[in-house]
Amino acid sequence: MAYELKPGTDTPPAVEQMMRDHWRRATPAQKLERMLAMGHTVNELARADLRMRYPEATPREIELRLRSRSLDRETMLRVFGWDPDLQGK
Repeated sequence: MAYELKPGTDTPPAVEQMMRDHWRRATPAQKLERMLAMGHTVNELARADLRMRYPEATPREIELRLRSRSLDRETMLRVFGWDPDLQGK
């Protein structure tokens, strides 16, 4: 089967179409569940990265470093007493 892939993709057009059709048929609740699962996966990958970078870090420190990637310094200080500028992200 010959087909031309779009630059930056390794997915055949027929498979892309199947994925779009599947997404269109999904209910709003199914779409939300999938998006939340993707967010969970992203956070798990970020935690793994932090554990590799900081092997001696406690679970709390890993969580604080993760939060500091998405919250501003002032919020981190106010809510967690963690200064990302001093203690790192």
